[in-house]
Amino acid sequence: MVTPTVAIVGSNMMDLITYYRDRMPKTGETIFGEDFEIGFGGKGANQGVAVSRLGGKVIMVTAVGDDLFGPLVKNNFLENGISSKFIKTVPGKTSGVAPIFVDEKGRNSIFIIPGANYSLFPEDVIQAEEELQKASFLLLQLEIPLETVYYAIDMAQKLNLKVILNPAPAQELEWNKIQSVFLLAPNESELESLTGIPADSFTHIQEGASFLLEKGIKNVLVTLGEKGSALFTPQESKEFAAYSVNSIDTTGAGDAFLGALSFFLAEGKDMDEAIDLSSAYAALSTTRRGTQKSFASREEFENWLKSYSSGT
Repeated sequence: MVTPTVAIVGSNMMDLITYYRDRMPKTGETIFGEDFEIGFGGKGANQGVAVSRLGGKVIMVTAVGDDLFGPLVKNNFLENGISSKFIKTVPGKTSGVAPIFVDEKGRNSIFIIPGANYSLFPEDVIQAEEELQKASFLLLQLEIPLETVYYAIDMAQKLNLKVILNPAPAQELEWNKIQSVFLLAPNESELESLTGIPADSFTHIQEGASFLLEKGIKNVLVTLGEKGSALFTPQESKEFAAYSVNSIDTTGAGDAFLGALSFFLAEGKDMDEAIDLSSAYAALSTTRRGTQKSFASREEFENWLKSYSSGT
């Protein structure tokens, strides 16, 4: 059996996670937090680790700084079965970091400082072209320069790779540059930023998705957190329920979902089944603290899914 292979051109970050109760401090105020952890993150890296944990092969193109975090990030990729061949070190730059604040309900607020991620350029994608053509899907995000994202989309079209674009963090896009993507996957706030249409009701979400379809996007998948997700195509719209779990930390859940989605699609699952399985995988990740360390292996996931389905 051929191993599902997913290519990722994207970011990596060191997650600096603060857990707190009640509230964030006011300006000029110092209060006690509850706990603190350091972990590995970044949308591209997170999605890659999810693919690898599920049993897929990952071709990772990213950049780290020449600081103390750089070697740690490279080693983390290796420990997760991801080659560091196309992970470049940028002299004079810090690695990307993400200060994350998680409240007592598991909800997160995140800053990102891209650092070396903004030194990932089209020439880095060119160097990986021979390897990239071994993949069936290319997963992209927006924590790297847009010129690199656009170049990767063009290369994917030439190599016959299906592109899943996660437009996060949301920013203005050139619609003609992304019309060839197979799937655009924003969350509610990203959908609102992209379209200017409020995402405060399902009707408005439908309007936002219709706006994107009219721009030439083939498929739009809006992730809705605990409300599940919704798929929109020119032919139909379809809602998918979330899995009900006791969430303690939602950090990285969206990345768990998209990494799993690309894996299950590369494995040959149809879209509906892939979305459902990915929803389950993301839900499981929220029952554990942290980002990448909350992502389950294929065996752990299948055992949990059996237990969930049986109600035990």
